[in-house]
Amino acid sequence: MSNWLERAWQQGSLLLWVLAPFTLLFIVISGLRRWAYSMGLLKSVTLPVPVIVVGNLSVGGNGKTPVVLYLIELLQAQGKRVGVISRGYGGEADNWPQWVASDTPAALVGDEPRLIVQRTGVPMAVGPDRIAAAQMLLERAEVDVILSDDGLQHYRLGRKVELVVVDGERRFGNGYRLPMGPLREPVSRLASVDLVICNGGTAKPGEYSMQLQPLPLRAVDGSDRAFDADRDIVAMAGIGHPPRFFTSLENQGLMPVRCVPFDDHHPYTAPELRQLTPAAETLLMTEKDAVKCRAFAQPNWFYLPVAASLSKDFDGALLSRLKE
Repeated sequence: MSNWLERAWQQGSLLLWVLAPFTLLFIVISGLRRWAYSMGLLKSVTLPVPVIVVGNLSVGGNGKTPVVLYLIELLQAQGKRVGVISRGYGGEADNWPQWVASDTPAALVGDEPRLIVQRTGVPMAVGPDRIAAAQMLLERAEVDVILSDDGLQHYRLGRKVELVVVDGERRFGNGYRLPMGPLREPVSRLASVDLVICNGGTAKPGEYSMQLQPLPLRAVDGSDRAFDADRDIVAMAGIGHPPRFFTSLENQGLMPVRCVPFDDHHPYTAPELRQLTPAAETLLMTEKDAVKCRAFAQPNWFYLPVAASLSKDFDGALLSRLKE
């Protein structure tokens, strides 16, 4: 069903109009909620340190996590002590919020938080209640600024800077709100945010262009084993938009003999993945997938880390807003 919806949002389908009553209900409820916050009927919580929200308007992977990693490095270079909060989507903890350490199981707190902490070592707390997660972060660590991975529509969380990441290829699909289209909020919401990043594709006026730069391939099991370019490759991806990963491999001259998409945040099992690659083939995955597979990784499993590349103009604009 989710795969059909994604195709319909991009390519169109008359069947989407069956969902029109649900879209109308979504618009009314979300609109009333935002109006209540704007009128002060519902209160936002202002934290003692500035909050930068990295979010999106549409569902599906738009590239927020690479942006968060980029911002961590940028802010640390300015001498800032950075902490991160997130919902912890996909995590199955019995209670929230949860503290994220480099060895915390992804099944407990979600794959993206595990990736962020494993890559950067920053203090991080996750939970559906972003305020509770931020309070845990402030109690356990000394931070000067908090990055919220997602949470643009979590209006209870007061924020200093709003940053939206747009998929430069898919943009906003058919332009409709959920579930008729991929949008959580209307495109007009972009006019009220501080910065808009276009991930791939062609940036529109007022947007900052971002490209994902591939880093050297690494073994999923954490060893320093070298990648064997002579073996056939089977590619897999359990992210918001798997074709982006498969295309990036082809752009690097890595031509998979088979590409296997999974649902975003898919809970992998060892038998499931071992069936994908005979002994003569290499399994290649994203870093987000790899954090969930290290415990049972095979010697022929590798992953591709990526890093966001943004302009100095973006850096200056963000730091300027943070200082205002």
